[in-house]
Amino acid sequence: MAIKSNAAEALVSERPKSLKPLYLEAVSRVERLHRRLLDLIKDEFDRMGWDDINPVQALLMFNIGDAELTAGELRSRGYYLGSNVSYNLKKLVETGYIFQERSRSDRRSVRIKLTPKGEEVAEVIDELYDRHLKSIDKVGGLGDDEFEGLNKALARLERFWVDQILYKL
Repeated sequence: MAIKSNAAEALVSERPKSLKPLYLEAVSRVERLHRRLLDLIKDEFDRMGWDDINPVQALLMFNIGDAELTAGELRSRGYYLGSNVSYNLKKLVETGYIFQERSRSDRRSVRIKLTPKGEEVAEVIDELYDRHLKSIDKVGGLGDDEFEGLNKALARLERFWVDQILYKL
């Protein structure tokens, strides 16, 4: 009996060792994918001759879309991935991509929305995504099933990380 118990314990202790490289690869891929997306957007802007905004700012505008939000809502809704949201908002206001207005009811709160110039950037990103969707299944071999599985796995990983933070695990 003791042999079976030791064998079961050995299998359980082996799993984390084989899981670690897979986990680290997934984390690395998430980081690289985000950088590649930024590279794609930069390449698109280079072709258009746009150089007054960066890809992070462009994604921020795409994610804002038609909404009117506060800076805090940008982060809480996951619309902004960087740590320096105030700097990027300031730059986008200065360059005429975002309009900001103090709330009439709470003077501490600033509401933001895209200007027509910012809407144009959001549209370019939307068109870039649409162009990708035309060939991603044929060229990349990624269809509905693959994206459903990928999104499900990424959502589980995100939930796990959030729980680690919330419950200090």
